[in-house]
Amino acid sequence: MKYVVELNGARVLVELDGATAIVDGEIFDVELQAIPGTPVKLVRVGEGMHRVTSRRQPLNGRGAYVLDVDGFRYEALALDERTRAIRDLSATSEGARGPAPLKAPMPGLVVRIAVAVGDVVSVGQALVVVEAMKMENELRAASAGVVTAIKAVQGTAVEKGAVLVELAAVE
Repeated sequence: MKYVVELNGARVLVELDGATAIVDGEIFDVELQAIPGTPVKLVRVGEGMHRVTSRRQPLNGRGAYVLDVDGFRYEALALDERTRAIRDLSATSEGARGPAPLKAPMPGLVVRIAVAVGDVVSVGQALVVVEAMKMENELRAASAGVVTAIKAVQGTAVEKGAVLVELAAVE
């Protein structure tokens, strides 16, 4: 089964097939084991073992969860491809909202900055790459605009919610 998973705002494609998971094209051997009498599950990914608890967030809609992975909290939205496509289509029909600053969806390390001040960007264009949990997350523009400021510095750590790139309307 294929899922589109948003983890603290970063999107990845996950395909589950028995004891194998393919995450954005990378193949992992995986195993899930419940610990009886507790909400804890042990998740093995390759050679690594992680302690995970999950809690559904019904107020945030279908597929919304809060995950605790080895003591770190993550907000996740896991939808099958069809449901994700329907949500994306309905979101685009709402109309443009105007440029908003790009904020870090999770704590991580700035690996690459793909734009410069003055660049005109389009919806979905890569702006910054942040590494979190040993995965690189390409952060994209939610709307078209002009880059007015770059607050991120390559090679530095950022906290969740930190402004990375500021945008203004295209004139």
